[in-house]
Amino acid sequence: MKQPQSFHDLVRRRQSCRQFLTDPLGAAQIESVLQDAQRAPSNCNTQPWKVHIVSGTTRASLTKVLIEHAENAHFSPDFTWDELAFPDALDARRRAQGKVYYEALGIAHSNKAGRHEAMLRNLSFFGAPHVAFLFMPAVGDSVRIASDMGMYAQTFLLSLTAHGFAGIPQTLLGLFASPIRAHLGVPDEMKLLFGISFGYADPAGLAAALAMPREPISDSCILHD
Repeated sequence: MKQPQSFHDLVRRRQSCRQFLTDPLGAAQIESVLQDAQRAPSNCNTQPWKVHIVSGTTRASLTKVLIEHAENAHFSPDFTWDELAFPDALDARRRAQGKVYYEALGIAHSNKAGRHEAMLRNLSFFGAPHVAFLFMPAVGDSVRIASDMGMYAQTFLLSLTAHGFAGIPQTLLGLFASPIRAHLGVPDEMKLLFGISFGYADPAGLAAALAMPREPISDSCILHD
C-alpha cells in the first residue's frame, strides 16, 4: 500500500490507461480495491452492482469471443449507444478525444485499417490482465440504477489510483452484452453497463495515460447566490 495522499492529488492523478503491463495483481490487492468500491453511495443503499472480475484463461477466451463478434458486427447492447445523438458541444469533445488518441498512436484519420486494429485493442482490454464487468438489474427506466453504477465505478477507479494501479472504463465492452453474459454465466435479467480494464500501467505505451483536457468550471457549473 502507498502512503496516504490528498484527495486533490489523487483525483488529478487518475487517468484512463490504454496500455497495461501483463503482470497480474494479487488476490489481496484486488480484494482491497473491491472493499473500497463497496463503500460507494447508492440510492436508498440498494447497492445494485454485480461485478464480475475476469482474469487468466477466462479473460483470454473471452477476448477471442469478443473479437469474433466485433469482426462480424454482432452487437448486443443492453442500453442504447448512438454517436450521432450527441449534441454539438458533447460531440466536439468526443471527436477531440478520438483525435488525441489516434495521434498518440501515430494513426492517420485516413488509415481505416489502423483505426480498426486500434478499436480491437479495446476487446483485448488494452493488454490489462484483469477486467471488471459491471452488471445491474433493470429497474424502471434504469437511470437511477445507472447513476449508482457510475458512483461505484468512480470509487473503483480512484481506489486503483490510490493503490498505484491503473484502469480504464470502456463503453465498447457494453456493446457485447449477450456473449459476455453467456461466457460468464450471468442471468439475462442482469444488464451490462460497461467494463473496467485494470492492472499496472505500461509507462512505455504510446497511449498509456493520455491527459485529456477538461472544460472550465464556468462551462458546466452555475452558481446561485
